[in-house]
Amino acid sequence: MLKPANPQVENETTSERITRQATALSDRLRAVGEIAFPPKAMKSLRSFTSGEVAQIVGVSDGYLRQLSLDGLGPMPELGTAGRRSYTLRQINELRAYLAEARPKEALKFWPRRRVGDKLQIISVANFKGGSAKTTSSLYLAQGLALQGYRVLAIDLDPQASLSAMFGYQPEFDIAENTTLYGAIRYDEERVNMRSVIRSTYFEGIDLVPGNLELMEFEHETPRAMGKRSGPEDLFFRRVAAAIDEVEADYDVVVIDCPPQLGFLTMGALNAATGMLVTIHPQMVDVASMSQFLLMTADLIAVIEDAGAHLNYDFMKFVVTRHDPRDVPEQEIVGLLRDLFGSDVLRATAWKSTAIANAGLTKQSLFELSKGAVGRSVYDRAMESVNAVNTEVIDLISKVWQR
Repeated sequence: MLKPANPQVENETTSERITRQATALSDRLRAVGEIAFPPKAMKSLRSFTSGEVAQIVGVSDGYLRQLSLDGLGPMPELGTAGRRSYTLRQINELRAYLAEARPKEALKFWPRRRVGDKLQIISVANFKGGSAKTTSSLYLAQGLALQGYRVLAIDLDPQASLSAMFGYQPEFDIAENTTLYGAIRYDEERVNMRSVIRSTYFEGIDLVPGNLELMEFEHETPRAMGKRSGPEDLFFRRVAAAIDEVEADYDVVVIDCPPQLGFLTMGALNAATGMLVTIHPQMVDVASMSQFLLMTADLIAVIEDAGAHLNYDFMKFVVTRHDPRDVPEQEIVGLLRDLFGSDVLRATAWKSTAIANAGLTKQSLFELSKGAVGRSVYDRAMESVNAVNTEVIDLISKVWQR
């Protein structure tokens, strides 16, 4: 049993008290994390049943079975009673095989960028906490990877919740100068973008992690603005410039923006080719979003006045944490659709105990089997997640004229 921290220390200043509390919380979180994931353990992704793979790839389970019997494509692992399972790496190998074996359907099985397709950079933003911004970023990145896309996830939030979901504890696992800040800072310690990118346990996803170091960019930018005059030095171009260094390596970049409209967010908005605004269907959240949109418009105007051209391929509102049985929430969703029409995704991300319970162990539903949270609850939640992801993928496909 872990002992509780001493709640009070005599003659302690306010800053010392907060520091002590933060340290105590970090230590406790680390201890809890080591119970779930021992220090030498690495987070890993489960294998997928042949039925799941058939649904993911878009073929029948019987077709997959015949492929394995004929010795074609990747060979699945055989479990009890002859049950077949595939790793995500094998799913991608299967996609590559099917694209070659059925060339008329190649884009269906292997939807990655072709020559002339521009990199899609999707910023997920809202400055109000609780809008499921990080959850939306996580599920979008993982959903894209399951469909065969090469994804770079960038955690721009100093709180680094997205990094934590990928198995990193920001204050312990992320060294100095290894967040995006290292690739966009203003001094001689600036590093190449490739040096801050980490591979993850989720095949197809690389991560630029975050931590409190990102706040340095917010502090340094006002000083830097008075010293530099070249267009390449403008603060809002730096995120895009860093991404340009690795542009050829990815199909989609997903940026989890900080919950504030600061210099980092302005950089993400300038870099983006598309924007997703998450909104929880409660009146206080909708009122907050009104302010968010007004402030965003002002910030974008500043960027445009400085010479940028923000012509997004799409900007969509994503209704999150939605209870479709809640009448007031349904009314608010109706209000949003009446105001914004097709700018609101048709699918909504449902509020789900399955998603919440998975998050307690820093996992997503993609990482869990149905039995871990209950089959019916799992199926409903996954239906919602997949519906949102499918719409975003359709938007990307439209941009690429698929």
